[in-house]
Amino acid sequence: MAQPIESIAQLFYRAAERNLPDALAFKRDGTYVPISHSELVAQVERLALAMSARGVTTGDRVAILSENRPEWAMVDFACAIAGFPVVTVYATLNAPQAGYILSNSQSGWVFCSDRSQLDKVLARWDSLPGLSTAVLLDGELPEGTGHTLVTWATLQAEGEGMEARRPEVRAWGEQRKASDLLTLIYTSGTTGEPKGAMLSHGNLVSNVLQSLEAVQMGEGHRCLSFLPLTHIFERMAGQFLMFQIGAAIYYAENVTTVAADLGVVKPTVLASVPRIYEKIYSKIYDGVASASLVKRLIFHWSMDSGRAVVDQLYAGQTPGGWAGLRYRIATKLVFSKIADRLGGRLRLAVSGGAPLGVKVSEFFWIVGLPILEGYGLTETSPVITINRFGEALPGCVGRPLYEDWEGRPFVKIAEDGEILCQGPNIMLGYWNNEAATREAIDSEGYLHTGDIGHKDEQGRVYITDRKKEIIVTSAGKNIAPQPIENLLKEDKYISQAVLIGDQRHFIAALIVPNFDGLVRWAGHKKIEFTDPRELITNPLVIAKMASRVERVNEHLSNFERVKKFTLLADEMTLDGGQLTPSLKVKRRVVNQLYAAQVEAMYAEPRV
Repeated sequence: MAQPIESIAQLFYRAAERNLPDALAFKRDGTYVPISHSELVAQVERLALAMSARGVTTGDRVAILSENRPEWAMVDFACAIAGFPVVTVYATLNAPQAGYILSNSQSGWVFCSDRSQLDKVLARWDSLPGLSTAVLLDGELPEGTGHTLVTWATLQAEGEGMEARRPEVRAWGEQRKASDLLTLIYTSGTTGEPKGAMLSHGNLVSNVLQSLEAVQMGEGHRCLSFLPLTHIFERMAGQFLMFQIGAAIYYAENVTTVAADLGVVKPTVLASVPRIYEKIYSKIYDGVASASLVKRLIFHWSMDSGRAVVDQLYAGQTPGGWAGLRYRIATKLVFSKIADRLGGRLRLAVSGGAPLGVKVSEFFWIVGLPILEGYGLTETSPVITINRFGEALPGCVGRPLYEDWEGRPFVKIAEDGEILCQGPNIMLGYWNNEAATREAIDSEGYLHTGDIGHKDEQGRVYITDRKKEIIVTSAGKNIAPQPIENLLKEDKYISQAVLIGDQRHFIAALIVPNFDGLVRWAGHKKIEFTDPRELITNPLVIAKMASRVERVNEHLSNFERVKKFTLLADEMTLDGGQLTPSLKVKRRVVNQLYAAQVEAMYAEPRV
């Protein structure tokens, strides 16, 4: 009987025994190039030897400032084996932001994907006394910097020169314990400076194994990796978990190529944040809207057929009778074609990072792609709860991974509704920040998630909102913005929505239209424009959007209803600073950027 896995080092070597020809695959000149497990192990071990020979020792922090690519995983595993905690830095951060993380973590080495990332480091190097070496994965090294720079190719060559010592690296891996620090992951920092969550080998391993126990994934999978590996969700679910089940990991070139990559890679499993599923959903509905009348009628008939049996699909049952026959016809006519557009082999999708809209979830289940929604935080490695097959329920994030841990509830709800969690997945604390650690983890060992929610009689968890994001109106009404925002985003003419109203006397919203749908509608109405963004000031368009908002208001209490809204011309993005790397809204930033629009909505009319 195989020994239980206690560390990421053990997980890596156990997975490598499968010796897949495409353990990893990346694009070169538009074509996917595979890397086998045996070649992967060789490069990982050579890297560990080269770093050790250059003076990196157990406990030294090593940062990665790079987009997703095979070298990202190689650095991660080499460091896990050798005992060098990895510090993850989002490639989208600017020089001061990246510099803060490198400084706070006291990283000695940093791996940079290209010159643009290296330039960020060079710009801040003089304020980073702990930094000794920067590694460039691609491109030519600049000269005359006065700092120690080395290329990836050089490190691999140095490691290859110590080929006979490769067995030593595996021996290093056997020394790793569950309690060893594996990584520092800095929280998104929607308010204040980011904090470095310290996660151990045991934190991640326990989360991988228990998540697999809940989802019951077998072997033979292929996944498309496109969320940043810097994010804990992709790191755990898209890398460590996929290695554990022997899945082949194919890296998308970037988020914009995902649609094309799905057709090429033909993955069987997908892990993503809701925003990606929302975009796929909107794209399909936009395509339907521009199709012929006959095709539109067939599509909507098919969706009605799916809705009639969707409860059976959630329960893991095969629809029977007349409803089941209709659904099978709809699958052949419509849903199989949608599946083909997504690669044709997807069997499972997982959603996390933010709430998934009920209509979006229902749509994917109907078309044959079950999405299991889960919930967690960076500080919980990350999964706390997840829906299981046979008991999925849209709007619910599933049951906790464990009912109890060491005789106490794994998840409990505090008196004020906050979700608390304790168990093997809870971080060791925040790096060099005892005050923040004490604030996050109470004396009983429960992590305070900052999320508000409740459990039903079956123990399933529902997230209402972020504790700190609850809107309190001037009348003292407490309003959770996310459920209302999700209702708004389910409308085909609305792409993004952010509720406003804290300490105000009514609720307002900033809305980014779905311009594809809006342009099509404007064309039908013979509205003239040269740039789609001109539409947001057109009275007919504003009236149209008002009617869509009213549709949502009909389902809300009077104090929750959106009384005024402002249309925005540009989508809120990660690069624009309005979204976190997990594509959640930075409300403080949005309020600052659109302060004039917000104030205009609340300005008292002149008498």
